[in-house]
Amino acid sequence: MMNEKPKLYTAKSPQEPICMTHEDALTTLQQGVVEDVHGMMRWGSNYTFLVTIHDECNHFMAIYKPRQGERPLWDFPTGTLCQRETASFVLSEMLNWHLVPPTVLREGPRGIGSVQVFIDHNPNQHYFTFEENQKTQAQRMAVFDAVINNADRKGGHCILDEDDYLWGIDHGLTFHPTPKLRTVIWDFAGEPIPDDLLEDLRMLCIQLEQPEQPDLRQLEQLLTEAELRALRRRIDHLIQTGTYPIPGPGPNRPWPAV
Repeated sequence: MMNEKPKLYTAKSPQEPICMTHEDALTTLQQGVVEDVHGMMRWGSNYTFLVTIHDECNHFMAIYKPRQGERPLWDFPTGTLCQRETASFVLSEMLNWHLVPPTVLREGPRGIGSVQVFIDHNPNQHYFTFEENQKTQAQRMAVFDAVINNADRKGGHCILDEDDYLWGIDHGLTFHPTPKLRTVIWDFAGEPIPDDLLEDLRMLCIQLEQPEQPDLRQLEQLLTEAELRALRRRIDHLIQTGTYPIPGPGPNRPWPAV
């Protein structure tokens, strides 16, 4: 089902919030000048920079994660986390779920990396502080994480914007071909997936079988053939069972939880 794109609340500076369209944001992300003026974010194990990006029309803050700042991991190929960040956005848009802020893979001050619109939000709000009505938005996020095989859905990776719209951030540990789902969102485990979300998954299956589909071609540049085959298997499994995954076996929650 088609879902209307939410407003995009970002900022020109920490003191100057603004609102812009997805289309304008993507154009600037792809073509604008990236300036490393705000420094490195202190959270996270990989180098993450708060930058300013601008062109003739737009000027806003973004999150820049350079490939060369990625810490080597034993289970994910070195230098691929920025590609997975970008692939997560592409897949979110293919589903018309708009869960991931606009993200591109491009050159920046420290080389190629993912550049994502910074969503203006209250960092003290996260999954564990949400009200019950806000957690209902997480139904879609839980399906999305199962689709992308998210190995790191912490509570702090769920943020709310000015309209209390739920966004997911930090998708570097995704799309592994073997099961690695680790998340704090187990509220719906074993429950039926809503019909409208299942229909969106069926439409995604169709898109993934169309070789000339532009988004599929982009995914093919970001992920391996094995990762794409595993993606299709996960989607098929969710459609066939019609239920949310249940935890285990093995580790099924990230650490730390927030």
